[in-house]
Amino acid sequence: MNVVLFGATGMVGSRILNELISRGHHVTAVARDPGKAVASPLVQALQGDVLNSTDVARLAKGADAVVSAYSPGMEEPEKLNDAVKSLLTGLKQAGVKRLLMVGGAAGLEAAPGLRLIDTPNFPAEWKGIAQAHIHAYEILKTADLDWTYFNPAALIQPGQRTDKFRLGKDVIVVDEKGTSSISTEDYAIAMVDEVEHPQHIRQRFTIGY
Repeated sequence: MNVVLFGATGMVGSRILNELISRGHHVTAVARDPGKAVASPLVQALQGDVLNSTDVARLAKGADAVVSAYSPGMEEPEKLNDAVKSLLTGLKQAGVKRLLMVGGAAGLEAAPGLRLIDTPNFPAEWKGIAQAHIHAYEILKTADLDWTYFNPAALIQPGQRTDKFRLGKDVIVVDEKGTSSISTEDYAIAMVDEVEHPQHIRQRFTIGY
């Protein structure tokens, strides 16, 4: 497949890029500094701005799927929603129907009727970016394309590639100790599985151990 990956050099994006390469996909790796992308005959590293719909359309043209691992960070959370709108506009112009997005866990249910963001111990400093992810999902739900929003576990960080995890839909996935976690490597496996064999068209899903 020909896949365009925005945010290809970030913590999550770089693992998704490695997973795509390992399975033989051709990837256009888009980043502000494309020189940081892993070198491979399967990778074309290009500079691009996900906030610019013209850039998105140019880079996405001819892709089988587009994956966005873009994250604005906690300082400018509003840029996430700008990125979603830019992606939707650009992909429509490019004639690309498949978009997969790296999401956030805050909008998932931690208990019946209780979102993770609304739990008492949710860190106040994360609420801005968490609300942005929730809003991004709401924007996607109105989109006329085959989107998938992939929420990670509450804790996602670099670790081992175990290929042993569980998937869920709207409820956060926790282990027997009540912990919700996933490695970026295992998250990347599930993301590329979804790229190859779509199971969650116009849906969100999540992951955890």
